[in-house]
Order: sequence, then C-alpha cells, then structure tokens
Amino acid sequence: MKIYVVDAFTDTVFQGNPAAVCVTDEWLSDPLMQNVAKENNLSETAFAVPAGEHYGLRWFTPGGEIDLCGHATLAAAYVLMRFFVPERSHIAFDTQSGVLAVHKRGELYELDMPAYALLPVPVTDEMEQAIGVRPLEAWIGRDLVCVLPTEQNVIEAVPDERKVKQLDGLLLHVTAAGSAYDCVTRSFAPKLNVTEDPVCGSGHCHVFPLWSGKSGKTELVAFQASQRTGILYGRINGDRVQLAGNAALYSIAELFVPK
Repeated sequence: MKIYVVDAFTDTVFQGNPAAVCVTDEWLSDPLMQNVAKENNLSETAFAVPAGEHYGLRWFTPGGEIDLCGHATLAAAYVLMRFFVPERSHIAFDTQSGVLAVHKRGELYELDMPAYALLPVPVTDEMEQAIGVRPLEAWIGRDLVCVLPTEQNVIEAVPDERKVKQLDGLLLHVTAAGSAYDCVTRSFAPKLNVTEDPVCGSGHCHVFPLWSGKSGKTELVAFQASQRTGILYGRINGDRVQLAGNAALYSIAELFVPK
C-alpha cells in the first residue's frame, strides 16, 4: 500500500503542514487506520476510498479520528489529481462533515468547508494560565479561539500543554490581527496528542469567520506562525469558508501492513 506525504498550505517542502495520504480500493479497518496514523505521527493521516463520482475521506490523528481537517483534505485532493485522476480539476469528498469539494485553481487548491458558528465565552484565569497571556476575547465552536492583544503575543506564546487540556474545545487557537496579513494564528491540539498543529485548516473555519466579522472583509489571508509556517487564503460565503492553499510533495513510500 502506497502512502504519500504532502506539505499543505505551502509551495515549499519542509514548510506548511505535512499530511499522509493513503488511497485504497476499500476501507481498511479502523484499528489499522489508527495504527498507521500513530506510526506516521503526523498531525493527520487521511484515508480516501472511491465512492462513485466522489471519494470517501476520513482523517486520523495519533490520538483518534477527527471530524474535519483542512490540510489533509487539501493533501488528499493533491494526491488524487496528480496521481489517480489527473484529468480532473474538481473532487468531492464524502466526510463526517458532509460533502467537501476541492477545486484546483491555478496552483491553489480551494476547499469548500463549513464555517463554525462561534459563541463568545468569558475570558478566564485558566485561559491566561494555559496560554501565558490574557486574551482580549474568547470564542467557542468545535474549538476554543482566544484573541490575543498582539501578533507578537501569538508568535511568542508557549502554552502549558497540561493546562490547555483542561480548557473547553477540542483544539486551542490563539490569534491576533496581523501587520502583513489579516490575522496571525497558532493552533494546539494536545487532546489529540498533537502539541502544535503546524497549519490548521479546520481551525481557520473558526478564525476566518471571526476576523471577517470584525473587519467586514469577505476575503482574508492568514499567516500560521508555527515553526514551519503556512499561508491560507480564505473567502467567506454565508455559512461556508472557501479555504485555499498550495501543496508540495515530500515523499512516496510503500507500507508493509496487512489490509
């Protein structure tokens, strides 16, 4: 079984967010998919299976399956359009979060993703202690989003992993208005055994709607300020987010595992 590793939301290897992609004729067992994800030890491993005109798509972190993942969806679309169906510039995935469409537009892969509805929540001492900086605002969707005073606060943050696990939300995103970009963000997922997600697509399904509401802009560009860095292009369309980025192939390998 072949496995592809793709750096998503970048055009340069060793940047962006690496995702592993396996394309098989039928679903592997859940324990096997989970074990492959643990062995890869990347933030996500995507598994794609043909489903008529669509593909089924599931995402596994080292700590379990997740309901939505942007960068591994982009990586899966890149692998399919390059190696399996190169004649196509559009792919639709059947997922736990509904049908996700990906269009290739020039060098960018544009994902049609659901926008998370955000509710404001009180800023707490626990948030400040977990992040190391007191947020100006806090919002909850699937994940917790904390708005920090400055982009430097985001870049320099060293969250306490143990304390982050005690906060509400599946992931923690810290974000601030940017000087060169509309916003700057970092994403942490210790509940999924991912200390820091290098570039988080589903996180920006929270972050882009938040900053769109603040700025009134429907098209935004975000900088993910992880060590690897990444750039995401977002367009708000009602309750959907069109999320676009580049991709770079890192490796193709053969897995010696039972199917």
